[in-house]
Amino acid sequence: MTPTSTHALFVLAYGTPERPEDVEAYFTHIRGGRTPSAESVQHLREKYEKLGGRTPLKEITEAVAEGLRARLRAEGRDDAVYVGMKHWHPYIKDVMHRMYDDGIRTATAIVLAPHYSKMSIGGYRKYIDEANAQLPTPIQVDFIERWGEHPSFLSVMETLVRDGLAKFPDGDRAKVTVVFSAHSLPQKIREWGDPYEAELRASAAAVADRVGITDWRWAWQSAGGTTEPWLGPDILDYLEELAAEGVSHILQVPIGFTAEHLEVWWDIDYEAREKAGELGMVLERTELPNARPDFVEAVRAVVGEHEGRG
Repeated sequence: MTPTSTHALFVLAYGTPERPEDVEAYFTHIRGGRTPSAESVQHLREKYEKLGGRTPLKEITEAVAEGLRARLRAEGRDDAVYVGMKHWHPYIKDVMHRMYDDGIRTATAIVLAPHYSKMSIGGYRKYIDEANAQLPTPIQVDFIERWGEHPSFLSVMETLVRDGLAKFPDGDRAKVTVVFSAHSLPQKIREWGDPYEAELRASAAAVADRVGITDWRWAWQSAGGTTEPWLGPDILDYLEELAAEGVSHILQVPIGFTAEHLEVWWDIDYEAREKAGELGMVLERTELPNARPDFVEAVRAVVGEHEGRG
């Protein structure tokens, strides 16, 4: 249905291949059009195949968008809500063209990843700018760069951490070490003064404080397979350090992610859980915000406050 408002909410996410045979094109897009090696493609494809062939990231993002549509309608607003993906269909560029054809002239864009880095969130803005350059008249996009310390988001994460701790029997709960994690990036971001690392740790500290956790840890995951150094320690290596300390129970909190997808399923649910078992440790992880009503409310609150300041 064509919207009657000329303003839209643009909800952005990373994207995920829908079939194993899509992996090569998806991986090539992530690499900026550079074709990955056949071995790299096969390795990534095997991960998806071992985990059922695909992830629900697209459906989760669409569910968040639908929840936002319902809330806007309840407020008496007829703004359209569009979904765009960074590295798969529906691509940001294609959605921007559709928005323009639908009569959209202004938009508020939010990435469902709360912490800013030039290498991550900055890429979404780049794709928006490139799409705008192709339109007869650019859509005026108000881009929300960061929201990892918004109280509504922290409240969602507090609930998820409390629920995660409840997965352990009462007698084991005092033994649990909480480890926050996020997607690693190349270490060179530190040379740029990139805020990514500080924003993530600030979110983790705020959530830990809300829950009453005084001793929490940090690790990285999902480092890319390049020769340059990436932020560490990687969660698999860090599990060995924790085991050496005598830690026996771990609650993994992937605070840098908001929806189920490969990096969480493979790096934590598969590899980290397997590694923990080898080390004689019990590892659980928190659920992700996904399309929980309180998370949809949090996104709406972030957008509302941002528009109010504008």
